[in-house]
Amino acid sequence: MTRVLVVEDDAQLARALVINLRARTYEVDAAPDGATALRLAAERRPDVVVLDLGLPDMDGIDVIAGLRGWSRVPILVLSARSASEEKVHALDAGADDYMTKPFSMDELLARLRAAARRREAVPETEVTGVATEDFTVDLVARRVRRGGRDVRLTPTEWHLLDILVRSPGRLIAQRHLLEEVWGAGYRGNTNYLRVYMAQLRRKLEPDPSRPRYLITEAGMGYRFEPSGGPDPAGGARG
Repeated sequence: MTRVLVVEDDAQLARALVINLRARTYEVDAAPDGATALRLAAERRPDVVVLDLGLPDMDGIDVIAGLRGWSRVPILVLSARSASEEKVHALDAGADDYMTKPFSMDELLARLRAAARRREAVPETEVTGVATEDFTVDLVARRVRRGGRDVRLTPTEWHLLDILVRSPGRLIAQRHLLEEVWGAGYRGNTNYLRVYMAQLRRKLEPDPSRPRYLITEAGMGYRFEPSGGPDPAGGARG
């Protein structure tokens, strides 16, 4: 059974989340503040954390940092903070996903299911490669194969793919990708990402216009889904 830690200081919302999750057979612990959240995470070892950022004793970003000091548990931020820079800050700090309030319970449940699947599929050891239905990536040999043939990637394409593949299922912020691949001076050059992600999709995706593996989260970043899945942004625009 999947165990979820809900970190939310709004008692009414926390109660609604707990009731809905338990009704769907999740084990649920709830924490009204950051200190309790960190204690419960260490004691109960949840499979997924649903985290509000506006906590009474500390900022949710500090909770993310505390968890990331020892755990790779998927963290789904559920916050009223809707500004792009807030989302990027949380993702850069180590969150795996971000939803804004008000939210759809059905969408939250779908994202929780996806996070739990990724948790089960990804071992706690370092990722050295991946095999999808359509291509394979060997990070050690720096080799990509599709349809029995090697796929030639430019150094920049490889760098982008390497970062995404090493964190399967995790949303990687645009700013982080730009800094890692091009440098700190390119944080705002999202057009670079669009161009190179389009090139990677043309080389790896069965249908680049409807990507299954290199997924866009509009205005936030990209994620690599090794099992394949629809792009929530509706296509390969970003």
